Amino acid sequence: MNLFKLALIITLTFVCTTMTVLANQEVATEKDLGEKLLRQLWGAMEKPDMETIEKTISKGFQSVHQYGANNREQEIELIKGLNLGEYTLSNIKITRNGPVIVATYFISVEETIKEKRLLKTPVPRLSVFLKTDSGWKWMAHANLKPLK
Repeated sequence: MNLFKLALIITLTFVCTTMTVLANQEVATEKDLGEKLLRQLWGAMEKPDMETIEKTISKGFQSVHQYGANNREQEIELIKGLNLGEYTLSNIKITRNGPVIVATYFISVEETIKEKRLLKTPVPRLSVFLKTDSGWKWMAHANLKPLK
């Protein structure tokens, strides 16, 4: 009987440990994927690589800025005129629910919005990506940088 209990305890310990390790690996993979999508997006905006931006931004895209909301076409026009300087992403947090990845982060970047050159102070942003049959699409964005 003691041998049975010992085998049961070892088996349960192994199963619980394996499940925890696999769950942690999945979370790490999701975080890596979300950060990769985010860095690809900002890399394309920095150049600007409008072909990549137009392929990535979804048809139902929406963004919000201090001045109001943009649809896909308005955001593409905004990106064309951003004139980004070097940027630094920090405090990146990634969550995933099914085919949706939500990224919150801070970015320090000089950029031009509504003909105003904005300083490189770190500000929070949010980007949402959706996995589709044609790859990951950028669905939504929030820019919390004040226009001054």
